[in-house]
Order: sequence, then structure tokens, then C-alpha cells
Amino acid sequence: MRIFLNDDAHEVDAATLAAALDALGFAGRKIATAVNGRFVAAPARPSTKLADGDRIEVVAPMQGG
Repeated sequence: MRIFLNDDAHEVDAATLAAALDALGFAGRKIATAVNGRFVAAPARPSTKLADGDRIEVVAPMQGG
């Protein structure tokens, strides 16, 4: 299925947000996620189903001063 991660197209063979994140190299990282503009908390990622054309946003916390 084709999804968009931070506006870049990717082909993934994943039914859930958690599986897609794993496939795209985000496993174990502290990130915030949204699907089609709606925030998805970490505990909900395994049950969040994806569909062709979904838009996923991933934001990683940054440190700075």
C-alpha cells in the first residue's frame, strides 16, 4: 500500500501504524505520530489501521537551548 510519511511517498506492506513505523525504521524511538491530521498516542498505534493513501506525520523531540 502507498502511504505518505511526512509528505514523502512510501510503499509498505503493513496493516497498522505500528507495523508501518517498524518497517520505516522508527521502532523503539520516542516520537509523536498523527494519521490524516489526527494525533495517535503510542499505545493506540498497534490498533490504528492504515489505508492506501493515508498521511502519517512523525515528529521527534528535539533538544536545544
